[in-house]
Amino acid sequence: MLISTLAFACMNAIVKQLLHIDAFQIVFFRSIGSLVFTLTFLLKNKIPVLGNKKKLLVLRGIVGVTSMALFFMSTKYLPIGTAVSLRYMAPIFAAIFAVFLLHEKVKSWQWLFFAIAFGGVLVLKGFDAELNSYGLLLACISAIFSGLVYITISKIGKRDHPVVVVNYFMVISVIVGGVLSINNWVTPLGIEWLLLFGLGVFGYFGQIYMTKAFQAASTNQVAPLKYLEVIYTVLFGVFIFSEVYTFWSLLGIAFIIGGLVLNIMYKGKVK
Repeated sequence: MLISTLAFACMNAIVKQLLHIDAFQIVFFRSIGSLVFTLTFLLKNKIPVLGNKKKLLVLRGIVGVTSMALFFMSTKYLPIGTAVSLRYMAPIFAAIFAVFLLHEKVKSWQWLFFAIAFGGVLVLKGFDAELNSYGLLLACISAIFSGLVYITISKIGKRDHPVVVVNYFMVISVIVGGVLSINNWVTPLGIEWLLLFGLGVFGYFGQIYMTKAFQAASTNQVAPLKYLEVIYTVLFGVFIFSEVYTFWSLLGIAFIIGGLVLNIMYKGKVK
């Protein structure tokens, strides 16, 4: 998980470095880089590329690319660490959707922990005068769609191979990102080509090592470590991009991550 979160943080840093490039063009390169790995894996292991739950797989791809594009857009207006923290609000929205769509139950303590996390957003918006409201809105909507991703994957279940699910996501993202970036295409120069293809490489290995971590240890042990991505990304923001995080922004981030980690730990205990 340490390697996984570092890989995702590196991907976030590249996105921030390429602010002058349209978000959909970044989606395109992020996806085509990973698509090479996923498609190769499926063909090598003779796994049916089209899968079984085709409608749900397409839906997962659509909500996934929407979430990703909105997150990339938000990084143009927010410090990268703040944008990542807000995106991690997704489990709250996933829990709300699960109540209405999957008829699952959420414990009272979990609602308290979600309230703590949401309180972090209020701290960010209410006390951090430097925070861009439009960027905040983009990141929050991104988290909502990310929550829908969780629900869709839950509906797919084990009826399709995990790499098939990711492959659908990458194919749809390449198509959407490619088409919507045509009018705003910026031809990369020099090292920018390497950075753009690096998005897919870091994203793919982030996913792979996260999967390995969950296979090697219990969810209760591993899941809280996901939020190391925020710490890595904040440090990159400070030392590479000279971003400034106010006391209120750091407090808001701490509330968000703290509430979500408490929720994970509580779920592990009640099981």
